[in-house]
Parts: sequence; C-alpha cells; structure tokens
Amino acid sequence: MARPPASPDEARTGRGAQARFRLRIGEGEEIAIGPGKIALLEQVLASGSINAAAKAMGMSYRRAWMLIDEVNRHMAQPVVLKATGGAHGGGTEVTAHGRKLIALYRKVEADAAKACARDLRQIIQMLARP
Repeated sequence: MARPPASPDEARTGRGAQARFRLRIGEGEEIAIGPGKIALLEQVLASGSINAAAKAMGMSYRRAWMLIDEVNRHMAQPVVLKATGGAHGGGTEVTAHGRKLIALYRKVEADAAKACARDLRQIIQMLARP
C-alpha cells in the first residue's frame, strides 16, 4: 500500500523532495546558534532535564552540556539554568530568554520558508526524476 503524500509539494511533484532552512548564527569560528542547539533547547524545555534531552537526541550528557554552555556564553543572558542536587535531584530550566530565542529562531525559519516557497517549488520541480 502506497503511503499518502507528506506535503502538497510531494503530491504535486510525485516525490518526497523537500527544502529545509538550516539557519546558523556564528561568532568568529563558533556557531553560536544553530538547528541542533535549538533542538536541544526544545528537548530541555520539554523534559526539564539535560540528561533526558541528551538521551532523546542520542548524545552524551557531556556533549549536551557543552552545547548549552556554548549558547549561554554567546548570549547576553543565560538561556538555561541548571540546579544541582536537592531532594529531587536538581533540574534544568530554560529561561524566558531561552524560550524567546527558540520562538524567534523558529519564526525566522518559518518566515524564510514562506517567503521562498514559490522559488523552492520551482527548484524541486527541476530535480531529476528517479
């Protein structure tokens, strides 16, 4: 049984080609903000835990903490605050600044996709047929 088209573009072109924007904001040689860091922040927001977010994304706690620390260092205000220990084992909070960063990043992605939708459809239609 054939799967239904995932998008109107797929239905129109008969294939699953899609365009994705991968916005990265750099400072010097480092990527201050990018799609992976935003996805990690979203996972921390959903779980309240760096460890749970790391597991959900298939990375080590250390790697997740290093990425969060990079974002925090580049931002004017912290995007994540970490509480250690305590009766319930600590936790992690995505700050209001972090929630605003996530929302703005996703808005820029959506606005860019919308602004370029017609041109992107034309590029997808120019792809070679399988």
